[in-house]
Amino acid sequence: MDRPSLYDDDIVTWAEEQAAALRALAARSELSNAVDWENVIEEIETLGRSEIRGVENLLLQLLVHVLKYLSAPAAQSTRSWRAEVVAFQSAARRNYTRAMRQRIDWQTLWRDARANADVQLKVHGDTLVGGLPETLPFVPDELLAPDFDMDVALERLAAALKSPTDHH
Repeated sequence: MDRPSLYDDDIVTWAEEQAAALRALAARSELSNAVDWENVIEEIETLGRSEIRGVENLLLQLLVHVLKYLSAPAAQSTRSWRAEVVAFQSAARRNYTRAMRQRIDWQTLWRDARANADVQLKVHGDTLVGGLPETLPFVPDELLAPDFDMDVALERLAAALKSPTDHH
């Protein structure tokens, strides 16, 4: 049984499997009722969900900083934004598991990144660049690649900007 490896490699899948196994045990009437099955199962499921939320938050911050950099390249904070993108990306990559790909709502993540970047830029008198695509212009593998390059991401975003005459 390779459970310690699954726990270390993909805690989301591990948590789902453990919750399912506990549900099966909880359904067996011959087992003791001393275990609070419902809450134990919920805690294990919460563990998996919190891992996903952690990666989502890191990816959100990565996208927010890339958008701020694209929108305000002359801002005083660009060096720190660039450093933070590297930190957020490497942390997301370390914590990401294959099981998360289908569980992350990538379009909501992109929409939230645009909204957050807009608000943060306005605080400093800047505005979010117009014409950003409605859908995430990156595939998850690009955002989580070991060779992620912020400059390539900026170029991709700049190329994806819709001109005022586009009506997509």
